[in-house]
Amino acid sequence: MRLLRTVVIRLLVMVAMVAGGTTAAAGAASAAVPDVWGFAYVNTSSGVPNLSYQAGSWTSGSVTVTPGVPGEYFVRFPGIGIPSGGIAHVTAITQSAEWCQIEKWGMAGTDEIVAVRCYRFGGGPAKALFSIVFASSSGALTSATQAYGYVFWNGSSIASHYNSALAVNTVTHTSTGTWTVWMPGLGSSTQAGNVQVTAVDSGVPARCKVGAWSWAATGQKFQVLCHDATTTPLDTGWTLTYQRERAITGAFAPPKYFAYTFDNTPANPGPYAPLPAGINFNYPGAVNTVQSAGTGMRLVTFPKVGLLPNNVQVTAYGPGPAFCNLLTLWTTSGSDVYVRDVVCYNGTTAVGQPSLVTYTSKY
Repeated sequence: MRLLRTVVIRLLVMVAMVAGGTTAAAGAASAAVPDVWGFAYVNTSSGVPNLSYQAGSWTSGSVTVTPGVPGEYFVRFPGIGIPSGGIAHVTAITQSAEWCQIEKWGMAGTDEIVAVRCYRFGGGPAKALFSIVFASSSGALTSATQAYGYVFWNGSSIASHYNSALAVNTVTHTSTGTWTVWMPGLGSSTQAGNVQVTAVDSGVPARCKVGAWSWAATGQKFQVLCHDATTTPLDTGWTLTYQRERAITGAFAPPKYFAYTFDNTPANPGPYAPLPAGINFNYPGAVNTVQSAGTGMRLVTFPKVGLLPNNVQVTAYGPGPAFCNLLTLWTTSGSDVYVRDVVCYNGTTAVGQPSLVTYTSKY
């Protein structure tokens, strides 16, 4: 019976998985789906994960998880299913050199199912805990300081995208495992905001990260780098979300208590506040700090935003195949949140590596 249930879930996701399309077609599809969001900390392979760390735009129900093959999990978000589009990100929570990637996502009844696969360095399946977020946005933001956009690259084209200036995002494949993403209309005079990238592949182990980031008044430009289970560049699918003074959950999601930071000088023992100020945002106006917690480990403190349920995502930054995950579940103490710790790896060795960290609460 368990095998039959797993097969049924897999078929539902395969039938409902996001379809590919051209850039222009993806733009039209993004505008046609409702604004939804949801997040969860998945600490079980079957059943209902921790209720204190899941929230979304649904009116009833809770997130549930069904296991697949070893290292595979089907996360069902209740009542926020959309016909197509949206974006998903996942971060492994583990004490080893492991990561999680998205396989696919799709609508099943009124729900949204996101298939997740976790691996250890070298390619074997991993029984990792993870943090996951799913969101879909439409319409325009009118604030000059705020911006939000995302791209889902399905391996050959843009399958869905959103841009809060209603401009058309573009992707250029420059070499094996390397792409350039241009988000026009979301520009800034200085570096500001946060970026999250997640691999999307249902066939092979894949890791993706932000390789480089440049900005101008006309838009934001990002380099996406992807690798296989070891250190070889890999052509695969991926998702990228850019946020500026908005939560990772979407352009029109309700959370007010959120924060993000860019640990761009990981050799700094800290605690230090990353600069420029635009990359170290905190909605109530407190100052986020980062400090060393050991080789390759960074303690991130987000003050004044600590409300449950909440969620944390992390992405590695810079050239090469290094990647990052979370050592343990973040801690909410009083009004503060402690991410203890972000850990980055080159192979199986913990190393100092720049990383982008984003936090949001439900409220």
